[in-house]
Amino acid sequence: MSQLVDLIDPAAIRLEVGAEDRTAAIRAAGDLLTAVGAASEAYTESMLRAVEQHGPYIVITPGFALAHARPDDSVHRTALSFVRLSRPVEFGHASNDPVTIVMGLAAVDASAHQQALAQLATVLADPASRAALDTASSPEEVLTTLAGSAQPEPPRPAPVATLTHTGPAEPDAAELDDAVPSKNLVLTVCGNGLGTSLFLKNTAEQVLDRWGWSPYLTIEATDTISAKGRAGEADALLTSGAIAQTLGDVGVPVEVVDNFTSQAEVDAALRRIYAV
Repeated sequence: MSQLVDLIDPAAIRLEVGAEDRTAAIRAAGDLLTAVGAASEAYTESMLRAVEQHGPYIVITPGFALAHARPDDSVHRTALSFVRLSRPVEFGHASNDPVTIVMGLAAVDASAHQQALAQLATVLADPASRAALDTASSPEEVLTTLAGSAQPEPPRPAPVATLTHTGPAEPDAAELDDAVPSKNLVLTVCGNGLGTSLFLKNTAEQVLDRWGWSPYLTIEATDTISAKGRAGEADALLTSGAIAQTLGDVGVPVEVVDNFTSQAEVDAALRRIYAV
């Protein structure tokens, strides 16, 4: 799989870009993908339609948006662009606005960029690295920061619990005795199943690694349509508030996560699901 910096042409990095609104900010990221030959202008329009349809789910951590759409003929190769805005822009996200950095993702399939996004999630989760992205004075400094990685958190003791989940409603103490056996699957969901849901998948897997539960639970990234069809196969869904509204009642718990790079937030969501 591709490394993060391998997917970013220095020419696809722009700093101090003016944008009046989220449409202009997303278009700036899309224009860079077009300029380096990674995608056509039609792909930028697809990114904009995705946000119009699903809301600001692409704002996955405070101040940061990952614009993307489904792979199609308008994508020529997998690539990322980087735009730092001269002034923060409201995208409509209740917790993570305003946005100062927008990255655009063009992907030819759902797999080649997974490692790169995992690396990006690690960078964004590290306060020092994020600060460096906010203050970088050149594309070279941006790439140097993105090439680095945060030190992993030291292992913590795994929680002690039977692998069960609590069902779609919040249980009381008596209901916990009737918790149903786990299906050993959690779905992370975004509009397209190949961008923001991968960030959430990566963070959830890091939490399970700390717990020592990775051999027992599978985390899969998927899109809204697939999630509705597969919800019955899973213990629960992890997603954004905007996507949760799109999904509606799917018969299993839907846990909303605001900061997709926050292990603490995902840890709390998984503890609620599995009554830990």
